[in-house]
Amino acid sequence: MIAAALLITGCVSYSFTGTSIPSDVRTIHIPFFPDRSQSGLGDLSEQLNRALVNRFVNQSRLSLSDEQDGADAFVEGSIQSYRNRPFSIAGDQQANLNEIQITIQATFQYAKDEEPLWTKSFSGSATYDVLEDPVDGELEAAAAALQQISNNMFNDAVSSW
Repeated sequence: MIAAALLITGCVSYSFTGTSIPSDVRTIHIPFFPDRSQSGLGDLSEQLNRALVNRFVNQSRLSLSDEQDGADAFVEGSIQSYRNRPFSIAGDQQANLNEIQITIQATFQYAKDEEPLWTKSFSGSATYDVLEDPVDGELEAAAAALQQISNNMFNDAVSSW
């Protein structure tokens, strides 16, 4: 039963990834998004870029273009906000879970079109245990939030194809 479920899941994932991309779209440009969030984390832009490249390039047939001028499609934007706030309070009124929430503004566009396919905000969030490992927990939660954002951006782009 489990093997059948894994086989079905694998087929669904394979058929979804990359098959609905228009045949004339072969390359995508994904620049680093400026970080305007004042988060204090120096690598949010790099983490977001890696997550987007992983989704758009490594999990589809698209190739990465170094220049926007030579790409068939491009995604661009900026990291707008980063919040780290208490999510749940323990019995002693001390936060035991914090939530990281990251919001970006992004645009997806085909190079041949004058108007973007979409321009919108994307948010991702994740919680971490403040008492267990506050530093690494925050970094892992930020990475998870950025992964949610990249997945949602990819899904929105693919659903438009």
